[in-house]
Amino acid sequence: MMADLADKIQEIEDEISTTPYNKATQHHIGKLKAKLAQLKEELTKKKSGGGAGGFGVKKEGDASIVLVGFPSCGKSTLLNKLTCAKSRTGSYEFTTLNVIPGVMQYKSSKIQILDLPGIIEGSYRGKGRGKEILSMVRTTDLVLILVDVNKPHQIAEIKKELYEAGLRLDCAKPNIRIKKTERGGVRVASSVELSKLDEKLIKDILSSFSIHSAEVTLHEDASVDELIDVVSDNRAYIPSITAVNKIDTMDRDKLIDLMKSLDRKVIPISATMETNLNVLRDEIYRKLGLIRLYMKPQGGEADLSEPLIVKKGVSVREVCRKIHRDFEKNFRYARIWGHSVKYSGQKKGLEHVLSDGDIISIIIKK
Repeated sequence: MMADLADKIQEIEDEISTTPYNKATQHHIGKLKAKLAQLKEELTKKKSGGGAGGFGVKKEGDASIVLVGFPSCGKSTLLNKLTCAKSRTGSYEFTTLNVIPGVMQYKSSKIQILDLPGIIEGSYRGKGRGKEILSMVRTTDLVLILVDVNKPHQIAEIKKELYEAGLRLDCAKPNIRIKKTERGGVRVASSVELSKLDEKLIKDILSSFSIHSAEVTLHEDASVDELIDVVSDNRAYIPSITAVNKIDTMDRDKLIDLMKSLDRKVIPISATMETNLNVLRDEIYRKLGLIRLYMKPQGGEADLSEPLIVKKGVSVREVCRKIHRDFEKNFRYARIWGHSVKYSGQKKGLEHVLSDGDIISIIIKK
């Protein structure tokens, strides 16, 4: 049965790749892509049925990131340099056979870093414990893609594996709302002009997923793939960083040429020589969107030695919940000192959004 599904998937992928995309074929290709998404989901569920267990690593710290790369790209060495972990290293492939956790302490934050077994081509189809590896990636706050500087082509290969596994790197979930209804057919509304989809194609794609009655509202000029992602409702949207490792093994001029050919956001490092690791730490912290808040007890002084680490965009309500559930229940108001207020000690309510470095005093009912 699984072989039949795999064959069907391959047939559709071949047809999509050989069909020229134009106005006349866009509806056909859109329906093929919707069918392809369904078959891949069906195959994933069947492979999960009997399945091996996952890695079962407990999340800890203020955020977690995973190291993803092919075998022998230096993930274990990098983990050991960034954290106090003792991940086994070696010059041969598949040194890491389980998830090795470590904690990086940086700017008062504690960031869990997970060294995953190296992925291989076809990991998204389950090869080489790929399903377990990629399921770990889905639960993380940040993906750090690592490749050997002498194998830069692996960047695209890794991103393909992650994409096929339903991971959408460095993008937000499309602003599309689908509300299923009991009757009335599919009704489409859009707040923007659509250039990649039309009403018939939208209805055809939803019909492929057995959705025949729904209200669809688009707030962006979405593509077929983005609509399918929303309908599938099983995608993970995660930020990422890409680094090329072992730059100490490459001639300087060749390295300069390589970096010019790559995305300017790719970070060149040497884990062994600890080259650019501070740049990498800074980018990890920035991409995670962490900020520091300082708590000030009523009538006391703020503790500036141990900040509360939270995600950017956090509200007073979320801080109350993080401290103790009674703080939200008994909340009266908060006094804030910092960039998020107009003047020091300004009174704010639960919905106020805080900024990095803010000092906050929460006043509760007696």
